[in-house]
Amino acid sequence: MRIRDLPYPDPGDPDVRSGFRLMLWLWRSQLGGQLKALAWGTLHMAAVASFPLAVGMAVQAATERSGDRLVLAGALTVALGLAVTVGDTMLHRAAVTNWITAAARVQQLLARRTAELGAALTRRVAAGEVVAVSTGDIEKIGWFVEAVSRFGAASLTTAGVCAALVVYEPLLGVVVTLGVLVLVSAVLPLLPPATRRADAQRAKAGRATELAADTVAGLRVLRGIGGEELFLDRYRRASQDVRRAAVRTARMWSLIDAVQVVLPGLLLITVVWLGTRLALDGRVAVGELVTVYGAVTFLLFPLRLFQEIAMAYSFSRPSAQRAARVLALRRLTRAAAARADGGARLPHGDLYDPVSGLLAPAGGLTAVVCGDPDAAGRLAERLGGHGSGSGADGPPVLLGGVALDDVPLEAARTAVLVQDKDPVLLSGTLEELLDVPSSGAVAPGRALEAAQCGDVLAALARAGGAPDGDPMRARITERGRSLSGGQRQRLALARSLVADPQVLVLDEPTSAVDSHTEARVADALRRLRAGRTTVVFSSSPLLLDRADRVVFVSGGEVTAAGTHRELLADEPGYRAVVVRETGGDDDHGTEGTAGVGGARAGTAGAREPRRHEQMEENA
Repeated sequence: MRIRDLPYPDPGDPDVRSGFRLMLWLWRSQLGGQLKALAWGTLHMAAVASFPLAVGMAVQAATERSGDRLVLAGALTVALGLAVTVGDTMLHRAAVTNWITAAARVQQLLARRTAELGAALTRRVAAGEVVAVSTGDIEKIGWFVEAVSRFGAASLTTAGVCAALVVYEPLLGVVVTLGVLVLVSAVLPLLPPATRRADAQRAKAGRATELAADTVAGLRVLRGIGGEELFLDRYRRASQDVRRAAVRTARMWSLIDAVQVVLPGLLLITVVWLGTRLALDGRVAVGELVTVYGAVTFLLFPLRLFQEIAMAYSFSRPSAQRAARVLALRRLTRAAAARADGGARLPHGDLYDPVSGLLAPAGGLTAVVCGDPDAAGRLAERLGGHGSGSGADGPPVLLGGVALDDVPLEAARTAVLVQDKDPVLLSGTLEELLDVPSSGAVAPGRALEAAQCGDVLAALARAGGAPDGDPMRARITERGRSLSGGQRQRLALARSLVADPQVLVLDEPTSAVDSHTEARVADALRRLRAGRTTVVFSSSPLLLDRADRVVFVSGGEVTAAGTHRELLADEPGYRAVVVRETGGDDDHGTEGTAGVGGARAGTAGAREPRRHEQMEENA
């Protein structure tokens, strides 16, 4: 795989039994690139290791006043210089390619898992952990996978140099080989403590980051209760823990660096002293001594790579473990059966949730009233098949009697579309925003009209960013930050209508618009979605009064169902949620709330909580 060929057509099925197995799988997945890096690295290091031989030949030729041998030494030096240049260049190219492609493979796997799990992902693993894996962790994993080939080249070259020294000058070669073994043996016991300290440092840093994020997210609340200093003190203590852990980690790595400076220095002194004695006794020529000295000096370079691979492993191991935990998550308990039935047809019929008892008849507009907004959001996710898949959420949702968990992922997403209460608008033009997979039955113009986006189009045209005044070519900033809350909400609704799914689940689709616009949206939604199943989570009487069926959910279960006016008359709990009643006799005012007056009262009650949002919309 070359960088310009990314992304992978298929990133593969990773081994997620452990972090080490994941890194091993990544290494095997790019075996060709690893072998290339190993070959170029061996060429590069072997050429560098051979320089002492050329220098020794030149010194010996100068000592013996041999011009021919001096020319041969010069030619060998030039050849080795070319080999070093080519090997180093191609090694860097292959190594960087391995690094980037390994990181890209993990990133694609994470993106695929995120798309598969949807909203269930953040219920099974912290969102911060997913962000950490997809940013910093993939670089550390790629670092280790890339460093393996360079470590292999260093190991082969070191073994080759030691063997050559034993053949070239047996006594000095044996001393050098034993010295290298002592160096490696001295460093290895220090690596586990260094790894543990690095893990402790990362854990403390993660806790400090979480505390900082929570403090920033709740800053307004903290200021309201005067708790800023309390949380700031907690963060100060946490940051000091991180500092102390970082110092302990740095001390251990400094000790490893010191060992790798002192022991090679002692080895070099020993070789020079012994070689000098041998040269004075006439047992070793001057050129041979220079060659051995140069070879020992070279060995300091691959020894540094031993430290690098140890650092890369210590930093990448917890990163790989986190990545393996995320990649091990599965959408379904029966995913294998669903994948095997990849050609299954889309189910049709009623949408039914066995856990709550919610039934949305096929082809109708069903409104759901839930006193707890968080419970409403979770129920909306379940209806879209976004449960955890672990069985903890209970039996799966049924569409036409078929469990959504048994439907292939792509088919399930085509059949049921869920728009949450805070939909995201991606940056780009309005035309690109509405260019989504769809049946083709609903044109963007009809969807924008149904969502009452006329004023949004006019505002985009006036903003000056639309070529030729065409609002469809106007650019929308990231997350639609240049638009008001109501404008973003209506554009998201238009996007969902263009998709024209068989079942559309909307969670508070009009909570940020004024009552007049809300009424028009409700009428248009009913007309445009005629014959299609639509489920709307809302407590707005304007929407409820236009629904074919209204379901009241309390405590996670359906407690009543009927029309809006029937429930106003017969269900005190429903009336309390919709009309915002705070007390009094349940029978009092039943006559007034049972009819149109009840809808009006509910409308007035519903407007009050959204007054601040309407002010933004009207602005």
